[in-house]
Amino acid sequence: MIKLSGKSIFALGLAVLIMLSFFVVKTLVMIDWLPCDKTVQWFEYLSVICFMPPFFYVLYNIYKTQYLETLKKRTLESILDESCLVSRTDKKGRITDVNAKFCEVSGYKKQELLGKDHNVLNSGTHPREMWQEMYQTTLQYKSIWHDIVTNKNKNGNLYIVDSYIMATFDQNNKHTGFISVRQDITELMNSLKEVDRKNAYLEHAAKILRHDMHSGINTYIPRGIKSLERRLSKLLVSLDIPEDKGEKHLGQSLQLLKEGLTHAQRVYNGVKEFTNLVKKDAVMEKASHNLQCILETYFKGTAYNSQVHVEDLGKEEVNESLFCTAIDNLVRNGLRYNDNDTKLVKIYREANVIIIEDNGRGMTQEQFEEYCKPYTRGENNKESGSGLGLNICVAIMREHGFEVTSEKVETGTKLKVKLL
Repeated sequence: MIKLSGKSIFALGLAVLIMLSFFVVKTLVMIDWLPCDKTVQWFEYLSVICFMPPFFYVLYNIYKTQYLETLKKRTLESILDESCLVSRTDKKGRITDVNAKFCEVSGYKKQELLGKDHNVLNSGTHPREMWQEMYQTTLQYKSIWHDIVTNKNKNGNLYIVDSYIMATFDQNNKHTGFISVRQDITELMNSLKEVDRKNAYLEHAAKILRHDMHSGINTYIPRGIKSLERRLSKLLVSLDIPEDKGEKHLGQSLQLLKEGLTHAQRVYNGVKEFTNLVKKDAVMEKASHNLQCILETYFKGTAYNSQVHVEDLGKEEVNESLFCTAIDNLVRNGLRYNDNDTKLVKIYREANVIIIEDNGRGMTQEQFEEYCKPYTRGENNKESGSGLGLNICVAIMREHGFEVTSEKVETGTKLKVKLL
């Protein structure tokens, strides 16, 4: 059905009105009710002249509409033909046409498929009820059926397609056949299976970390150190070593063990919380924390604690281990990529934005977005690194619902963490 614009409808009405007037006058002349004088002849002439512009305007718009519709249809068909597997069948399901993409993926030549039904591609992996549902959807409800289908190509290999099938009907509503459009998603589905497989490995590793490593880091080693401290004095007496001298030599070693344990526990907690996110439908655990307090506690166990100044940051709902790990990564970057003799990082808050400001080389937003990509590092950076730190940091902040941006200033970089 042709749809006319408002202007076309007006032009058509005007043309009809002019032509009706012409026929009325012509009829009256023919039955001798009007004399065929110069006035009537001029009226007839002008009627024809006035009729032509609106009439041809309507014809032009009808042609333009039809042309655009045809062009749109051809464009859509071209896109489908290039990107999808397209096939047509008669009402009995015998193939009447397939495109080149269909032949490429199935491995069959067009002539090998014409006249056959789609059973030639049946992999046998789907129940009969699935196809009964397809016929019911397309024929009874006259809707488009959609599902993921596994087919078998000419060589016997399976391939997976995202399928859309609809029935076609003629003007009398009689069923004439089917049209199917499919997208080859074999690589995508295989990739998803690989991701699921690796996620299973990750979840298993996370389970080992949460349970087995927890016992060693948080139970046995701390108990061992406490036991060693209790027995140290008795050991010094039995060896006839003065207590102050023994403390001087062994106390430093014990202190290193304690600091090493504290560092290992901090890393363990961060990794444990991160691996918890691997679990299906996992939700990150958060609690209300004084951000200044948890960050100062975190940095207290680092070698660069004196280079980091944390101001009042208020309270927020965060996962303590992950939040501190992410901020620590930003701080270490500010200290690492820094050519000053005195390297400093200041953490403060402005409204709902936490700012990590360093006096390093500076990083623009464009550079930040580039370095946030996995395994990406600056070409001229002399410092070593994996290229994963910023990527993981941004991922942690996004899990919190926070957004990280970067601004290069004269004195270095301002990394801004926008809170909820």
